[in-house]
Amino acid sequence: MNNLLDIYQRLTNHYGTRNWWPAETPFEVIVGAILTQNTNWKNVETAIFNLRQKNALTTDAILQLDLETLEQLIRPSGFFRQKAQRLQLFCLYLQDHYAGSLDALFAQKLDLVRDELLRLKGIGPETADAILLYAGRLPSFVVDAYTNRLFGRLGILSGDEKYADVRDLFMSQLPKDIQLYSEYHALIINHCKQFCRKKPLCPGCPCADICLEKQPN
Repeated sequence: MNNLLDIYQRLTNHYGTRNWWPAETPFEVIVGAILTQNTNWKNVETAIFNLRQKNALTTDAILQLDLETLEQLIRPSGFFRQKAQRLQLFCLYLQDHYAGSLDALFAQKLDLVRDELLRLKGIGPETADAILLYAGRLPSFVVDAYTNRLFGRLGILSGDEKYADVRDLFMSQLPKDIQLYSEYHALIINHCKQFCRKKPLCPGCPCADICLEKQPN
């Protein structure tokens, strides 16, 4: 089995530092994490721009918007009715339980706050881990479809693993380092967009020599 740190170094050497997640505040990270479900980041950027233009990137501002207005602002992100409801439900929960303070939410132990997030409607494991890592600055590795694709092709995953199994693999083999987790996640995304696509573009791939599905030039 190839060492996960070795693969991280390959990707870092090829792409450099990614500095992901792009956001001005932790709350904006959370908004982005909810909006990016089932869509691409360009659509999320448009929706966040709309919210910023309305000064609606705070808990209070989102709760003060009527649901229809919020839906229209985030419409570019798709599934806008569901996502508008989820945003307001999260903000209401934060206000009711933590007086609107993200610092208070994230002051808990990682497993406790993760379980709490997973109990909220519309927040699954990937969204919860993105919130924890990028907004809370807590060491929780984010797994997505790109992770499964890349590490399946490298022979590290079989494809039958559940989300929790893949997350546990990375968190058990990597140092519990927030910067490492965030960079690794960003590198995986970037690599799968450039080389490890559904139909892979193997020439020039920094992992081609260790890939089980290397395509001929």
